[in-house]
Amino acid sequence: MTPTTTTDPSALEIAAAMRRRNPKADPLTLLPDVHPARIPRHIAIIMDGNGRWATQRGLPRMLGHRAGAKTVRSIVEQIGRLGVEVLTLYSFSLENWKRPKEEVDALMALYLEYMDAQREEFMRENIRFRQIGLTDGLPQACIDKRDEITDLTRNNTAGTLVLAVNYGSRAEITSAVRAIAQRVKGGELAPDGIDESMVTAALHTRGLPDPDLLIRTAGEMRISNFLLWQLSYAELYATPTLWPDFTPEHLNSAVRSYAARNRTYGGLK
Repeated sequence: MTPTTTTDPSALEIAAAMRRRNPKADPLTLLPDVHPARIPRHIAIIMDGNGRWATQRGLPRMLGHRAGAKTVRSIVEQIGRLGVEVLTLYSFSLENWKRPKEEVDALMALYLEYMDAQREEFMRENIRFRQIGLTDGLPQACIDKRDEITDLTRNNTAGTLVLAVNYGSRAEITSAVRAIAQRVKGGELAPDGIDESMVTAALHTRGLPDPDLLIRTAGEMRISNFLLWQLSYAELYATPTLWPDFTPEHLNSAVRSYAARNRTYGGLK
């Protein structure tokens, strides 16, 4: 390890705090060149490229999605080892309903399969599960499974995995505005009493820290209606790597890139 991480009391203290929350966290070994204070608390990922990965290999698109689900497992594990507190994955957008019904049905079946397969893992690794997005339109089996795993893992403390399913940020913000408007209409709240914290509290992600880092795979350079409010000050990292090929080392590279940046939030260093 570098002298900074091995001798800096603050680095050792932060790493120890990460291990208290998650005993498997070992950022000083995995990223000895990164001070643990510069590791993101919350990483959001737009997982793109499953279909292209399959097409390049002459395979059905659904096999690309299955390969992507395997990548999710390895990245969730690496997130914990790095000491990251929250991982949010863009799994199924409101726009994805435009895809062929056969593919949508297969994706919903894969969701159920993944949740069943990860149930024991969530408990063994002390991971809290949370899902954001609309309920309307989701198959009842997916709603029931979401509620079951959310309730089962509610008190887990090592880290939080958030799946954005049937999610669109504009719809989320619209819903938040509507809820606040109802409070104003009911006389509970004055219009000039509305502030940013109130809007944040009305979003699906309430109670979570905003993402520090957004990763998008497959070389795409857009946010795609994902966490528009929450990503206001996130650092962006795009990679040409297709999601099924995204490895823990790719994640390490993204975190290193993030750690090297100077986040001023509009001010000066």
